[in-house]
Amino acid sequence: MKPVAFDYYRPEAVSEALALLSEKGEEAAVLAGGMTLGPMLNLRVVRPRAVIDISRIQALKTITARSNIVVTGAGVVQSDALRANVIAREVPLLVMALPWVGHFQTRNRGTLGGSVAHADPSAEIPLALVVCDGAVVLQSRRRQRRVPAREFFLGALTTQRQPDEMVTALEWPRAAPDAGHAFTEIAQRHGDFAIAAAGCSLRLDKSGRLEELSLGVGGVESRPVAIDAKGFLGCSASDIAAGLCEHAAVSVTPMEDHSASADYRIALTRVLVERAVNDALAMARQRRDRLQ
Repeated sequence: MKPVAFDYYRPEAVSEALALLSEKGEEAAVLAGGMTLGPMLNLRVVRPRAVIDISRIQALKTITARSNIVVTGAGVVQSDALRANVIAREVPLLVMALPWVGHFQTRNRGTLGGSVAHADPSAEIPLALVVCDGAVVLQSRRRQRRVPAREFFLGALTTQRQPDEMVTALEWPRAAPDAGHAFTEIAQRHGDFAIAAAGCSLRLDKSGRLEELSLGVGGVESRPVAIDAKGFLGCSASDIAAGLCEHAAVSVTPMEDHSASADYRIALTRVLVERAVNDALAMARQRRDRLQ
């Protein structure tokens, strides 16, 4: 099957793209890498009257380290992010998540911003952004605004982005040098959509107790979910993995589809959260010992 007919635009600047979005509104679809939009167009799942291709806008392809965040332009290609030293150093959770995204061929075209804007519940990059407590920068001709990732995703393929807005950048808090991180998932085959995924970032104090913790799951609900685990702060690291996996399992409201039942997703949540927490703990201990 082929797409319905549409007008194709390829702006060279952000201002030009925003002008088109202001004019076309809900009739337009934004194309970055096209790894998701392309198949959706061919299957006629979406039928825009205009496609705005932002892949040539160089201003959207930058990676910038600031005082406490790393800003990635919406057009940064996933494979470029995976190779970037600043991301490996400052946002290790994203580097751990990216190899799970599709295959190397799709990562050579897919973009960070495109994945976040599409908001697939199983997507790894939105989950990493939520676990990192990052933010999405939205811009229109009217304004620019910053939306915390944990508020940006509203449901499957649904976000706070308005029809005249475009995702222009993602903000990733810089990780502490002694923090531990982990990302893991289960899919039918590597590169397929995750049935469930878990990401974790944490820090330990000098006595081995949990000082900071960020935990999230994807593919379980209709959006990536941050698990409220404040009650575990101050606990001994050796005691938290089993408790956190049970806490996460009762904190989610799992969806059910052709891939998995709700009960199976809860079971996977337990397994993946425990695995992610243990891996993050091991990394945190290793980094803490190295820095002492």
